[in-house]
Amino acid sequence: MRVIFAGTPDFSAAALKAIAAAGFDIPLVLTQPDRPKGRGMKLQPSAVKQAAIELGLTVAQPSSLKSEDAQEMLRQQKADVMVVAAYGLILPKSVLTIPTHGCLNIHASLLPRWRGAAPIQRAVEAGDTETGVCIMQMDEGLDTGDVVSEHRYAIQQHDTAGDVHDALMLLGAQAIVADLQRLQQEGRLKSTPQPENGVTYAHKLAKEEARINWHEPAEVVERKIRAFNPVPSAWTEYQGKPLKIWRAEVADYSGVAGEVLHCGSDGLIVACGEQALRITELQPAGSKRMLIAAFAAGKHIEVGAQL
Repeated sequence: MRVIFAGTPDFSAAALKAIAAAGFDIPLVLTQPDRPKGRGMKLQPSAVKQAAIELGLTVAQPSSLKSEDAQEMLRQQKADVMVVAAYGLILPKSVLTIPTHGCLNIHASLLPRWRGAAPIQRAVEAGDTETGVCIMQMDEGLDTGDVVSEHRYAIQQHDTAGDVHDALMLLGAQAIVADLQRLQQEGRLKSTPQPENGVTYAHKLAKEEARINWHEPAEVVERKIRAFNPVPSAWTEYQGKPLKIWRAEVADYSGVAGEVLHCGSDGLIVACGEQALRITELQPAGSKRMLIAAFAAGKHIEVGAQL
């Protein structure tokens, strides 16, 4: 069975490697154009491009799939199906019908909850206790297609978005291989329309969201810290400089929102709108991430200081 693959980040690369390891014929891999990264702003290939090159696969990096040239390239592959995972480009209706069995999307949520760009982060931020991966038959809507299979993951109490991402990355890779094997064996995939109730949208993360609002309840701030770990990373300000907060837990203290109540090797405790946070891992400006014990040994924030 011939499978076109389209994806860009690590989440997608894991699926590509799994599909290749399962023995499927991958005539073409699509990924976004190289982007400038790092201090030197040199062009860097995506994780999917790197994986495709390692696998000896043909890679194309069109800036859009709307052009006739791009669509003709896809038609020439005579693909049975196209797998899409965090690709980052819109697939026009004319592309969705090019492969014999259409396009399958690996989506990191339990649809219809968290359609959109940041389903993992929004699930953690909202305090969801469960999320997962859906393999979806793509249509013209935003993550509105029929669901082929659903695979659940229990979000643990201290899971960050990074932890959930890694779990779903592996789950998604396993799920798409299983569905492709079923498609190959049975010649079709059964799918179920998404329910009309329970639709939520996972809007793209904005940098301004990452600044901590100490007037919010501690449990809300704690969830946001986990949701924004590793990107864009929650932060506050101390003495005019940013202070990134990587891990924290709710503490049963009270005070003026943003007030430092304690700073020691056992934690930096900051008052919130309700209760307080015990910060256990942070990153001062110009420094590396560090546990609170290392921070407290070298620096100290005075009790009563305002963040």
